Amino acid sequence: MTANTLLTRSKELAVTHRQRRPRAAAAPHRAASPLAALAIAVCLLLVPAAAQAGAVGAASIPDEQLVVTLLSVKSVHAEPVFDSPSVAAVADQRPITLVRTTLPVLAQQTDGEGRLWLQVRLPGRVLHRKAPPRSGWITAFDTRISRTAWHLVVDVGARRVTAFRDGKRQRSFRVIVGKSATPTPRGEYFVEETMRLPAKHVAAPFAIAASARSGVLKEFMGGPGQIALHGVTNIGGKMGSAVSNGCIRMTSGALVWLAPRIKAGVPLTIR
Repeated sequence: MTANTLLTRSKELAVTHRQRRPRAAAAPHRAASPLAALAIAVCLLLVPAAAQAGAVGAASIPDEQLVVTLLSVKSVHAEPVFDSPSVAAVADQRPITLVRTTLPVLAQQTDGEGRLWLQVRLPGRVLHRKAPPRSGWITAFDTRISRTAWHLVVDVGARRVTAFRDGKRQRSFRVIVGKSATPTPRGEYFVEETMRLPAKHVAAPFAIAASARSGVLKEFMGGPGQIALHGVTNIGGKMGSAVSNGCIRMTSGALVWLAPRIKAGVPLTIR
């Protein structure tokens, strides 16, 4: 089944959904409350790196990524059949900004009764340090399938974040990465939500929350140890250094350019 077929089927499902239930409006950069933002702003890291990060190469970045937006809570299965174990449940909205949950699609399959299933990347903590990011299967019913042309790449060794669109470099920024005790994670993740923070708040002006969770600290300031790309307001640090708790610190100018362009579901590669 092609991506175009997927998009056609998703539009049919979205129409059915709209007839049944109006969709709540979502603000892409809704301001986070100080308490909720603080729990994620000065965030941490995931697993220690096992190898040196390679140079960022445009040749390895796909032109686009298929993503799926959830229009209702979804049960995640181990295999693309209802008889397989349920491994998780994913809410249809993100907890802080209330934007619709959008997940990268890794594979697709139709079952014996003609139901379309999607293998999606999931947010959350991995159970083992060397385990890959979590994934599972959901039905395509009550979802909206689309594409994103954006892809973020964090080169930890070079201390740099590069934004790609249609597989081509758009901008590259010098950043701060995690120190040795709390290293920035390596792996394939995605953006969960983007928060605009008050001007004088810790980590302002934005926090771009990733799907990774800390493998070192299970909890941080009441939050789940979620990593993010965020500012240096009331934190500091010299660009190009490795002094953070695992998050990616960026200049305000870099975030002002990046945040409006990076929506939920955008792939995030850290290497």
